[in-house]
Amino acid sequence: MVILDGKKTSEDIKNEIAKAVKNRKNEGKKTPHLAAVLVGSDGASMTYVNSKVKACEKVGFNSTLIELPENTTEDQLLDEIKDLNKDKNIDGFIIQLPLPKQINEQKVLMAVDPNKDVDGFHPVNVGKMALDLSTFLPATPYGILELLERYDIETSGKNVVVIGRSHIVGRPMSILMSQKRKVGNATVTLAHSRTSNLKEITAKADIIVAALGIPEFLKGDMVKDGVVVVDVGITRVKDDTKKRGYRLAGDVDFNSVSPKSAYITPVPGGVGPMTIAMLLKNTLLACERNES
Repeated sequence: MVILDGKKTSEDIKNEIAKAVKNRKNEGKKTPHLAAVLVGSDGASMTYVNSKVKACEKVGFNSTLIELPENTTEDQLLDEIKDLNKDKNIDGFIIQLPLPKQINEQKVLMAVDPNKDVDGFHPVNVGKMALDLSTFLPATPYGILELLERYDIETSGKNVVVIGRSHIVGRPMSILMSQKRKVGNATVTLAHSRTSNLKEITAKADIIVAALGIPEFLKGDMVKDGVVVVDVGITRVKDDTKKRGYRLAGDVDFNSVSPKSAYITPVPGGVGPMTIAMLLKNTLLACERNES
């Protein structure tokens, strides 16, 4: 069993980006600039945004963090997005989800300029991805592709099961894995909470991407020997034995699944760090596109 080390792989990618940024600066070119908008004070969101800001510093990007109060109105947020769309200094920006209940997430994501949508969530970019056109890939699926590629995991002709149909991970992952690409050419099944014979389906899978948000859902008796498992989930589970009072759990029951796996991602330290690395990669791409 080999651990798919997202932490190490993401550091390799960040070092590659840092080198590219250094070369840009030496050539007198623009420094990539990523902005993040955080509405409210959700603990997990704050931690995630701060890690993105630190990642920007590490690779030599400029970064801007816009913090708005919990009671920000939809119109106020849309005005902020308009300003970011017009700001030529900013190459890409993200709106940290989830948003407070008074704000329509879909309306907000639609307002982002597709050319600055480094999260890859805008319908224009999702459509381009589905048509296999050059675009910003959603950061988490992009990170999974990169992880599989760097570990030389064969996907062509393989039976891939994606559990979860979210617009952020599940659906784009199923599209990307079926496309003609180095990490692709797979036969993909997209399963979800209404799939009746899920255990029967996962037991035949060569590769499983678990992204449904239910901690330790995938058990050892649901997979075959030699399976490749990518665990996208991360949930705080109450645990009084821990100093913090909780532990982080993925969608995969690591203890029962890992002995049967050829490759498996840990939680934490698997997919999470890759998501941030690919967000940086998309920002560098946005900066390069702006020049041309």
